[in-house]
Amino acid sequence: MKKNLLLLAFVVAASTLFGQQEAQFTQYMYNKLPVNPAYAGARGVPSLTAIYRSQWIGFDGAPQSALVSFNGPFLTKRVGVGVTVQYLKIGLQRDITGSLAYSYDVISSDDVSLRLGLSGTLRSLGVAYNEATFVDPGDQSISSDRQNDIYGNVGAGIYATIQDMYYVGVSVPRLYSNVIGFANNNATLLAKEYQHFYGMGGAIIPLSDDINLMPAILLKYVKNVPFDMDINLNLDIRKKFTFGLSYRMGGDGAGDSVDLLAYWQATDQMGVGAAYDFTLSKLKDYNAGSIEILLHADLKKDNGRKKNMTNPRFFM
Repeated sequence: MKKNLLLLAFVVAASTLFGQQEAQFTQYMYNKLPVNPAYAGARGVPSLTAIYRSQWIGFDGAPQSALVSFNGPFLTKRVGVGVTVQYLKIGLQRDITGSLAYSYDVISSDDVSLRLGLSGTLRSLGVAYNEATFVDPGDQSISSDRQNDIYGNVGAGIYATIQDMYYVGVSVPRLYSNVIGFANNNATLLAKEYQHFYGMGGAIIPLSDDINLMPAILLKYVKNVPFDMDINLNLDIRKKFTFGLSYRMGGDGAGDSVDLLAYWQATDQMGVGAAYDFTLSKLKDYNAGSIEILLHADLKKDNGRKKNMTNPRFFM
């Protein structure tokens, strides 16, 4: 009986993960499309971004996530489209998400842009019971097969920039609260996919001809989960190197993490970034922090813009 209770507790814990925060990325300011569909096409050139994140290194079953996204103008500068594919692994949870985004610039001028965006999403949510290590290999109280279900959703967002120096946005990437269920022999395990509300803002503040200060903030709210916030301060040097520090408020006590960021604009159209998170929560004694790698490429130059498309324009 004790073995069965332990297994059931583990399965329920894995199932309820579906109702918690989505995959999070420390370098969110360089790739806003996954959380705000209105960002599609905002930079004015087709762009490709890839991120890999390994969270809580050394902690068994810790989150690992990766994404590839593309966005750019479509037919005209006022219309933007985007595609994102994400993968999230937590314990036995396996989450693959694909989304399409569309945006339209309702206010398009030299100084102000206001984009409205919509997105459609398909998610394959699963539990890899076949990868679990059972206390008793002969125990048939739960399934040993991998189970998957597919869920659809829609999202919406607003994204605005002012003079290519300030940005602000609000979004709900998934508006519909799906009920997620897995039939597991004698029981059905249920979880709920709550809406995730995001608010974001940032600025480029020139300190000299070669140095820009770039503060950014990301607000996150989910029902039944503590309010969360990422506060970031980056320093751009000669539009070539960027160094920054972030604080993630979630977790408990002192917060979730303090993060170091670095970005190198290798060429006019390609760059690479990295981040390392120092854990502040109660898990700090059980892991070696989190790492994140980012690759970015603009697929063409925009010679029509007055400003250089390299960093810090990339930040917007």
